[in-house]
Amino acid sequence: MIACRSFAKLSNAGMTLNTIPSPNRITLAVDIGGTFTDAVLEADGKRFTAKVLTSGAPEVGFMAAARAVLAQSRIAPTAIELIIHGTTLATNALIERKGAKVGLLTTDGFTDSLEIAYEHRFEQSDIFMQRPSPLVPRHLRLGVPERLASDGSVLLALDEVALAEQAERLRAEKVEAVAVGFLHCYANPDHERRAGEILSDLLPGVPLSLSSQVSPEIREYDRISTTVANAYVLPLMSGYLKRLRVDLTYAGLKAPLLLMMSSGGMTTVETARRFPIRLVESGPAGGAILARQIAAECGLDKVLSFDMGGTTAKICYIDDYKPQLSRNFEVAREYRFLKGSGFPLRIPVIDMVEIGAGGGSIASVDTLGRINVGPESAGADPGPAAYNRGGTRPTVTDADIVMGRIDPVRFAGGTVALDPAMAVKALDGGVGGLLDIAPEQAASGVSQIVDETMANAASVHGVELGRDMEGRAMVAFGGAAPLHACQLAETLGIGTVVIPTGAGVGSAIGFLRANIAYEVARSRYMDMRDFDAETVNQLFAGMHAEAKAVIQMGTATEGLKETRTAFMRYRGQGHEIAVPLASRELTAANAATLSDGFEREYARLFGRTIPGLTHEVMTWTLALGTDRPLPKRAAEPSPVAGATPSGSRPILNTTTGVFEQVAVIERAQLRPGQALPGPLMIVEDETSTYVSAGFQSRINGLGYIVLSAKEVTPQDE
Repeated sequence: MIACRSFAKLSNAGMTLNTIPSPNRITLAVDIGGTFTDAVLEADGKRFTAKVLTSGAPEVGFMAAARAVLAQSRIAPTAIELIIHGTTLATNALIERKGAKVGLLTTDGFTDSLEIAYEHRFEQSDIFMQRPSPLVPRHLRLGVPERLASDGSVLLALDEVALAEQAERLRAEKVEAVAVGFLHCYANPDHERRAGEILSDLLPGVPLSLSSQVSPEIREYDRISTTVANAYVLPLMSGYLKRLRVDLTYAGLKAPLLLMMSSGGMTTVETARRFPIRLVESGPAGGAILARQIAAECGLDKVLSFDMGGTTAKICYIDDYKPQLSRNFEVAREYRFLKGSGFPLRIPVIDMVEIGAGGGSIASVDTLGRINVGPESAGADPGPAAYNRGGTRPTVTDADIVMGRIDPVRFAGGTVALDPAMAVKALDGGVGGLLDIAPEQAASGVSQIVDETMANAASVHGVELGRDMEGRAMVAFGGAAPLHACQLAETLGIGTVVIPTGAGVGSAIGFLRANIAYEVARSRYMDMRDFDAETVNQLFAGMHAEAKAVIQMGTATEGLKETRTAFMRYRGQGHEIAVPLASRELTAANAATLSDGFEREYARLFGRTIPGLTHEVMTWTLALGTDRPLPKRAAEPSPVAGATPSGSRPILNTTTGVFEQVAVIERAQLRPGQALPGPLMIVEDETSTYVSAGFQSRINGLGYIVLSAKEVTPQDE
């Protein structure tokens, strides 16, 4: 490893204006997942892709994937004009508890709020239920005398002497990061700002996270949980980005580096260093952006995005070409993936359900003789049993190999050698032998269980969002999604599935379609009976200035799109819903406009309104960013003769339990307008598409595989 240079000099190295990707620029995107690291390079309308196993040192995997696409394209590193990066590093640190040693300073008397949480049991019927341990242990949660009222007025001044004493205790404990979260600081950040100044002097070199900067919103536990999580991953992410920037410079990749955020926008390295918690869902966010683009190109206004990789599966609803957005997210759920068993985060995020159902998800048999899949994953090391790297437990990838869906020679473009015998042995020992069934039957069971698990997660998530499956199409991508898309679509009653080009590295492609954007939130309570337009206008002006300061580090600030939202509820309710606002100066008359918008959105979500109750706003948000237009719908090609198969192989039909000889076609040989009925295997380097007997495949004008459910005739029933 070369010596680290000054990060302050490297973080913005090569930064220029107008860094938004365009078809005429040479751009590189790298997505680090739990199992694979994907790279995509686009230049002069051509795309080059690579997939490598994720390394224990993420920057090593990043550089390996980058070098692979550079070698393919024969483009010099110095010619790259922009690099976009998404990573699960922060997520994995939270899940695996491998972050920094964090100290928390909070209002005296409230040091246990992080452990009290919501004061409820997320699993009422389990007497052995255990809450997740806080990221900050009790002896590192210290109180400081100070107190603000809910309106921000000072009830008790900050005791700076006591603060200095607590800082000395944290120094003695050798904490690696400090989180500060005072009561009601969202209404008045002065105490936290002053505490930050004092701590910077007393604890030099120890990174600080202030809740009034990380998550300046109402609800004490959520705000402090978010701030602590930010502090927990801050040293790790800062060190990683520093090493990565050095490695990039050493390799001649001196282009600007932008980071994907959970909200689907890109931000600068400097902002990512301050608020790494916003990168928690950066990879899946890229997938949702890709699905949005595909939906527009295919004229599909109701889409289910299905991203299945090596570790997890992500499902997102996209209506009218807009993914569902949220400000609430829970990471690192420890107890059967139940809500409440993880750490709540208050960050802008594309709302999706993420479950442990990837290619590396481990299959097992419980005491009742049922097959379970996930959430535990074999990851990249040791990986599925077929990787022959020490893994012995059966995974979804092993099941797909045994069923014939994965060609061991073509897997990951031939970069990962697979041993089918190891897959058979693992399924026999871990599932088949326990249930007294053959390995191929065990593989079929694993496949069906993981498909049902994903279908159930999609259905429940749809109910939570007020979305249904009627008239909805699916966009499937990720290394494993095209193998399972037909079964998932059949279970959900979806009749159209789109597999885009480059599906195996879909999230990385999505990075290249993202906007540079940033969102700011402020909690400021307002009853609609006492609506103060001037106060709200001043609030939005300050939020706009903050967002613009971040945006202008990565792009020109002309022509930016501003989106405003009010989070509203009926007076007396405990939670809010998002109500869109027009981006203009507000007047007293807008109180009625806000109330009308709230009633419409409430009725859409819950099917009714509540008469006689007043409305109130708890939080206001402003998002500012570039606004890349959606692509136009592609023209449908004229039908042409089908392609000639390159061969065939036996594939297990999970319905009949019998292996059937199925034609295999190279995707590179397919041309727009060709149509081929299932069952069929369409193979490419990063993934393969299994077209079941119930679907007809065709190639649209963009080269995407479009699967359409065959009509059921009376004799088929």
